Order: sequence, then C-alpha cells, then structure tokens
Amino acid sequence: MDISEMSLLLIAGGKSSRMGQDKRWLELDGASMLEWLLRKAQRQAFAGRYLCVERETPALLALAQQYGFELLVDEQTGLGPMEGLRRGLAAMQTQYGLAISCDMPFFAFSAMKPLLAGLDAASGLQAVLAETDGRRQPLAAIYHRDCAPHFAKALSTGERKIGAVIARLSCRLVPVPRVNCFFNANTPADMRLVRGRLANSRREIPLVTVSAPVSNTGKTTFIERLIPRLRARGIRVGVVKGDCHGYQVDVAGKDSWRFAQAGADAVAVVSPAGYFIERRTEKRASLLSVAAKLEDVDLVLIESRNHGTMPKLSLWRGLAEPVIDAETAVLFASDLTVQPEEGTVHCYAIDDLTQAEKIVCFLMGRDF
Repeated sequence: MDISEMSLLLIAGGKSSRMGQDKRWLELDGASMLEWLLRKAQRQAFAGRYLCVERETPALLALAQQYGFELLVDEQTGLGPMEGLRRGLAAMQTQYGLAISCDMPFFAFSAMKPLLAGLDAASGLQAVLAETDGRRQPLAAIYHRDCAPHFAKALSTGERKIGAVIARLSCRLVPVPRVNCFFNANTPADMRLVRGRLANSRREIPLVTVSAPVSNTGKTTFIERLIPRLRARGIRVGVVKGDCHGYQVDVAGKDSWRFAQAGADAVAVVSPAGYFIERRTEKRASLLSVAAKLEDVDLVLIESRNHGTMPKLSLWRGLAEPVIDAETAVLFASDLTVQPEEGTVHCYAIDDLTQAEKIVCFLMGRDF
C-alpha cells in the first residue's frame, strides 16, 4: 500500500501535563513543535490530512488551514489521545490511516515505509505498529477505520490506554531500528536534549561539551573512558581542551621550540604519523573556532569549565553546585539522591558510560 491511499491523523490534544505548558507551541528553530511536523506532512502525498485536537482555537485553525489539514475536535474532552485517534478514524474516508503524535520532533515519514509492506484491503489487519528497541509505538502506527468502534467502546468503559485496545485487534508489529525517530518530548528535560541535537544539526561537525563546576571533577577521565566506546561505533572523535593554566607542547631545545622562542607567530611540525600546529594569539581563541580546524572527525568533544557550548554534559561529584544552565543537556552526578527539580534535566550516574554513549549518539544525530 502507498501513503497516497491512506489518511494522516496528526494527534495533537494539548494537555501536556508533564511539560508544564502546551508543548505544541514550544519553539524549535523559529517554529513551534507542532508546525515542524505539519511542514513535514505537507510534503507527503496522503489522500487526507486531519489535525485531531481536544479544543479548537484560532491559532490551531489557522495552522490547519495553512498546511492543508482538516481540524477535528474531540467530541468528548479529557479523554486523552485515544479520543483524538477515534475521532480521526471515524472521520477519514480511506480504509487506513497513519496516526502520528505531534510531540516527536525528529520523526521522519520515511521510517514508516516498512509498515506499508504487505498491507492492503485483503490483509485483514486492523493495526500495524512500529516497534523500536522492544517498545510498541501506538502513535506511530497504521489503523483501519473499523478500529474506531473498538476505541469508542473502550472509552465508554473508562479505558484510556491505546495498547489495551490494540491487544484485542488483528495487529502486526514491524521492527523499525530508527529509535530516535520516535523520541517523545514530554518534559522540560526532554526539550534540553531536543535543543542540543538541533544545535548540532546546524553544524558541519557535531559538538558536545563536557563541563563541571570545579577542577578535579573527572572531566578528562570521563572523556577518556567515553572515546573507546564511540570509536567502537565507528565514530571518529576529536577533542578540544580548554586550559586556563597555559600549555607547552614541545621541550626546550627542539627546533620547534627554538622557532617559537625566536618570535614565530605559528609553528607547524609534520611527521609521518601526523602533525601539530602551535599558533600564538593575542587573546584566547574560541574553542568553537579551534574545533572547526579538526579534520576527518565525526564528533568533537570539548572539555571546558566555562568556555564550552551547547549541548553540555554537566558532571558533578559533590564539589560546589552542579552547573545546569541553558546549554546543559544532561547531568551526570555521583550522588543520584541529590537531584535538581524533577523533570528539569535528565540525571544519570557519573560512571554510567553506557548512558553517556547513548546520550552523545543522540545529540550528534545518530541512533544508539
């Protein structure tokens, strides 16, 4: 089956209880999260497009009209995404509809192609769901319009979980390896990760800063342990270190040292195994500008207390106060009993290198 034979149901209820504000309107690079998905959908050849919301507002109606969607309003409020799904399935004219949640900022319609294989009117399937890393995705799934009465019956009995209804349907699970495609932004902590990844999407080479409030927190050791894990994934890693104490890359008496002592503004040494360039500057060079000079790498890790950039992995070992600023994506702490306000930033054990590897892959735009 082709998407031109089915409808698109964009489920955008708007309660956003864990986010603390209506996440549909959270800004991502000049547009709301909802509009990001509407833009992507506009380029797809669906037979029908429906924006399913709990309540109509002038702003939602304007967006729906701008991007060629029919706005569908829940017939009963307070019932969650299942009511939006039921409403969309009941209204669409095609046999099948693709239901997508509006809170997946990195969703790609191309990831849904495996779900279409073998799906036709004669298949008898009522639902086809993406499955990623062992998790079902009920709001990244294809449903037959005959599912609408099943959802209506469940709602009438007080059932709110879509998965409970799916368990009673003729359903197929399709493994989809692109885990990050289905990342849900449900909390302010999730949005920190989203904005960090978006910052890297604008760069030629992605960057991740490893930061800490004071020295002797273990930034160097953290990076040293992380690099082999990333290299095992085929990721070529460059490192830029900020050091307020100065440095010396050559020893007294060597030719390069003699050139520098004579007043050379830059000295380069090339050998069969590599090269280095030492450049004198009147003021401290930007770590970003130095990172841009690294060649043949897929990722740059920046070690710095005060001069890094978004996204940052903030380390904390109980020394001073943990740094959680606007550029912080995740906190890695030695004491997980002392955490920031719930939901504001994701916090993991400082020795959890598996999670660190996973987070870095996400921030650089790769699936784990």
